[in-house]
Amino acid sequence: MSQEQLIQELISTLGADVVLCGADVPERYHTDWSGTPPQQPLALVRPRTTEEVSAALRLCSAHKVAVVPQGGMTGLAGAATPTQGAVALSLDRMNRIEDINPQTGLMQVQAGVTLQAVQEAAVAAGMVFGVDLGARGSCQIGGNVSTNAGGNGVLQHGMMREQVLGLEVVLADGAVLPMLRPMIKNNTGYDLKQFFIGAEGTLGVITRVLLRLRPAPKATATTLVAMPDFDTALAVLGRMQSHFGNSVAAYELMWDSFVQASLSWLKLSAPFAERHPMLALINVDGKNEAQLQDDIQQVLEEAMEAGEVLDAIVAQSVAQAQQLWKLREAPAELNNNMHPAINFDVSLPQADIGRFANACEAAFTARWPQKHSLYFGHVGDGNLHVSVDGATVNGECDAVEAELYRLVGEFKGSVSAEHGIGLHKKPYLSNSRSPAEMAAMRAIKLALDPLGLMNPGKVFEL
Repeated sequence: MSQEQLIQELISTLGADVVLCGADVPERYHTDWSGTPPQQPLALVRPRTTEEVSAALRLCSAHKVAVVPQGGMTGLAGAATPTQGAVALSLDRMNRIEDINPQTGLMQVQAGVTLQAVQEAAVAAGMVFGVDLGARGSCQIGGNVSTNAGGNGVLQHGMMREQVLGLEVVLADGAVLPMLRPMIKNNTGYDLKQFFIGAEGTLGVITRVLLRLRPAPKATATTLVAMPDFDTALAVLGRMQSHFGNSVAAYELMWDSFVQASLSWLKLSAPFAERHPMLALINVDGKNEAQLQDDIQQVLEEAMEAGEVLDAIVAQSVAQAQQLWKLREAPAELNNNMHPAINFDVSLPQADIGRFANACEAAFTARWPQKHSLYFGHVGDGNLHVSVDGATVNGECDAVEAELYRLVGEFKGSVSAEHGIGLHKKPYLSNSRSPAEMAAMRAIKLALDPLGLMNPGKVFEL
């Protein structure tokens, strides 16, 4: 059966308003934010219902044509980029919030709803959603689930996996798995939804998600803290968690290289009179604004007396807190100021992060003395981001990647903390996974997608 016949069957089954092909497919569906070279898909399918997703996959399976699921196209690993001859299936029309219940703390949404829409609906209901990241206005919940997204709230709420109570998924052959059961306790055999969280669309298409919400905090305090080194930064985190427990909502650590780049790129005023080796942005939730401010001041004073904190600012208003958080927004400017930006998203045993950053810096400097590299991350959950300006390493991007991922393997870390594997990290997956683990993942893939049609070539080769 020909590709032309498949396109005609898709159009006749779903309608010409759902199926586009050839030059009619807008360029935004040709690649994601990863910088992967664009590829025009055989066709673009934009279903409005789970039934239409099922019909599209059933036809593609019958014709043995690959399918690449797409969300907001904000991924940084190339997972949503079409492969040659594949059908791109976008969830952007399936964007309804179907139900929200503040009493049970549950929200059911279609996969194409943006993260920001979920956050705003939760706030309107007096709740909060536990995942937040910079692409919130564009990224979609289905993509967040497919990549097991992290971001700023992981320290308090966990990864996307911890926010998902149920899923609806369509398999490669069009079969629908209705896993939208609202029970926390449900030991009825394998927890099938877990296979699809973080699978990057290689096992099926997520169409609906049942999300867990939390009550909104009554007060939040923001402080910017200066510290002399990484080990001290961990000590401050421990001190904060010892005093405030799970109310420590964010702990974002920035090396001075990152701080200076952020000040320059965003044209911000320096927060302190002197430069410091490390700054941490800390959010703490509480029940009473005044009491929380007093408690923060007390903990900071104790940390200063212990020599852990060199200087600190406690935001006195929401506007000042927002101004402090602007310092952390430099990643949005990486592609405008690095040529190209070589970005890394790794996780490591928490106690080793400082040594790992030092090892990277030493290795990079030895080979590329003029290199410009930045270090920052959600260190409270073990996640470190590294960015290197390709122009300052003679354009040797592959060599930089090989060196950093070699060190990740030596430190027994993960080559991907929250961005996924996709195409970009596939060559290095074995640095973090054993041969037995890779074999188990391939077995799951073959069981759920025996023809290998779901997002082929992503994560690993069969």
